[in-house]
Amino acid sequence: MKKILIIQTAFIGDVILATPIINELSLIYPEIQIDFLVRKGNESLLTNQPNLENVFTLDKKQGKFKQIIQLIKTFRKKNYDEVINLHRYTSTGIITILSNAKKTVGFNKNPLSIFYSLKVNHEIGNGEHEIVRNLKLIKHHGCSLDAQPKLYPSNSDYEFVNKYKENTYYCLAPSSVWFTKQLPVEKWVELINLFKEQEAVYLLGGPGDKILCDQIISKSNHSNCINLSGELSFLQSSALMVDAKMNYVNDSGPLHICSAMNAPVSVFFCSTTPLFGFGPTRENGKVIETEEKLSCKPCGLHGHKSCPEGHYKCGYTINVNKTLQV
Repeated sequence: MKKILIIQTAFIGDVILATPIINELSLIYPEIQIDFLVRKGNESLLTNQPNLENVFTLDKKQGKFKQIIQLIKTFRKKNYDEVINLHRYTSTGIITILSNAKKTVGFNKNPLSIFYSLKVNHEIGNGEHEIVRNLKLIKHHGCSLDAQPKLYPSNSDYEFVNKYKENTYYCLAPSSVWFTKQLPVEKWVELINLFKEQEAVYLLGGPGDKILCDQIISKSNHSNCINLSGELSFLQSSALMVDAKMNYVNDSGPLHICSAMNAPVSVFFCSTTPLFGFGPTRENGKVIETEEKLSCKPCGLHGHKSCPEGHYKCGYTINVNKTLQV
């Protein structure tokens, strides 16, 4: 039986965009054992994945290097046939090359990729989606390159959010790790004020997003807004978003939750661009950007903590009045 370890210790969306590898390998090798290493906090994204054996975590905030040593010891005992590293940074490169796997595969942008058995080119900006780039890591297994990401909320996840589904509703996820990926607060308020009063508006995010969501709600004129930040797990949020009339998100993790659930989504690309390869993957996914020609957009792959030009026109010039017709 073939045993493979997948490594992706980046952010929420990166883990979701790696799930097609699980599904494709399972189709090719029905008896395969697949393990997965993620950043601590993201492991619940992979709950109920039908073709996944073990999920390991790496806490990047506490005792990171001690954990790396322990993970290497654990993985060497597993005798993997292959380690597939989607992460492009040194820490996971070390884990990969010291895993004692028969074959190691990863992107050429990892500083230690010179030691991999197989390294694959990773090019951003040519319009190729990250899912395709990821699947190219297993192209030597004869996989398809058009697979979709998938999440698997449980029946209890659906039951937990059923109380929010009594009427038509929208889901908004206004936060992002990077400030210049976030639609400005004023624009979220404009958007909420476009909805009918009988339509519920749920603001989603982690515990740290509660203040931002409260701020948006307090500035809006809509009386049927509920701040669910920190109240739902990843998969509970997924179970809620799948039946929304529309989900409005930034270029961030919630976008990829929608793709994995085939949920309708309108995504705001402020400082970034879908040409980087992180746009929606389903036909019901829409991209919303400024109509102004800005020489400074995009200003980077991940955005910034503040606008380098000081004006943040890529966010403030988005016309949210058109979003309901998009």
